[in-house]
Amino acid sequence: MRPQNMKIFDELRNLNVLTVQNAKREGKKVVGCYCTFTPQELILAAGAYPVTLCGTRQEPVAAAERDLPRNLCPLIKSSYGFAITGKCPYFEAADLLVAETTCDGKKKMYELMGKIKPMHVMKLPHSPKSEEALAAWTKEMHVLKDWLAEKFEVEITEEDIRKAIKLMNREREAMRRLHATTKVKPSPVSGVDLLVSVWTKGFNINKEDGIKLVEDLTAEIEEMAARGLSPFTSETPRILLTGCPVGFGSEKVVRLLEESGASVVAFENCSGYKSLDRLVDENPNKDVMTALAEKYLSIPCSCMSPNEGRLALIHKLAREYQVDAVVDLTWQACHTFNVEAFVIRDYVQNQLNLPYMHLETDYSESDVEQLRVRVQAFLELIQGE
Repeated sequence: MRPQNMKIFDELRNLNVLTVQNAKREGKKVVGCYCTFTPQELILAAGAYPVTLCGTRQEPVAAAERDLPRNLCPLIKSSYGFAITGKCPYFEAADLLVAETTCDGKKKMYELMGKIKPMHVMKLPHSPKSEEALAAWTKEMHVLKDWLAEKFEVEITEEDIRKAIKLMNREREAMRRLHATTKVKPSPVSGVDLLVSVWTKGFNINKEDGIKLVEDLTAEIEEMAARGLSPFTSETPRILLTGCPVGFGSEKVVRLLEESGASVVAFENCSGYKSLDRLVDENPNKDVMTALAEKYLSIPCSCMSPNEGRLALIHKLAREYQVDAVVDLTWQACHTFNVEAFVIRDYVQNQLNLPYMHLETDYSESDVEQLRVRVQAFLELIQGE
């Protein structure tokens, strides 16, 4: 039982490649982004198309390991591997790259990637609360704006930025509504399908078209929920997935959970709900660059210290989505999420009184059966309570 509109999303990645290639032939500019901290509003205001480039597949990892250490996060290796192999049409189409200093591995990898294409790395503060951090991040917004304007030889006006903010807020609201469809018990859509639709949407360069696709899918899922249609039952354990970002090609834990009898209903990670929780303030009297800085600095990534925002978001999603347990996914060598797992486990078990499981893995299929045993034992424990 699957929404009919999912067929569109299944084909969307290939269609998006053609859209990007056509845009390039028409002289349009494309900017590749590697993180949710990148303010797409400034790229849009510069008249360019932002496209997600974060690597989520195993295939390019071997090529990346010729330059990068093997004991490095698979997300970093996959991203770099796509860049050096020429096998990512979105990377090939990108005129510029925008990145961020969320971890040391990324920072050093970006030094190598910057030799391939022009790259701007935003210096992200590691404390989200201080006035100094907000001032520094606001300055980074100005630096990026000026860099884009210089590279594309355009003037980026305040009006351009405010229009882009309204458009991006509309997209966030549409994505929020899509995520909210799984609040229904049982969920009318699988976690795998939700993941595929959310991830594939990131490659859609036309924001208006993307919003319409998401709205159509959401309307169909809501109709299915109203009719009581679901691939699950009311007894199916409902899972909140937190931790590292997950995308198409690295969804093995989501698949294992649902193949083993669970329903993944909430994605707290930055490829899920994390970047949607707060909109950009559209108050016309507020400084537009400060508004952007406040929104993006509020994203509760594990690179932030302290990171109470992640606990608050997990609490919110656990209650709103009526979850039965929390699964925390860490990619191997992602030290910030791995260390933070201790805090998350304590909070989930002792404050939310929910079962918790931490999984550390990579993009390969080598440990799938080991993970399956752990997942099945965890679900048996939940169902036995």
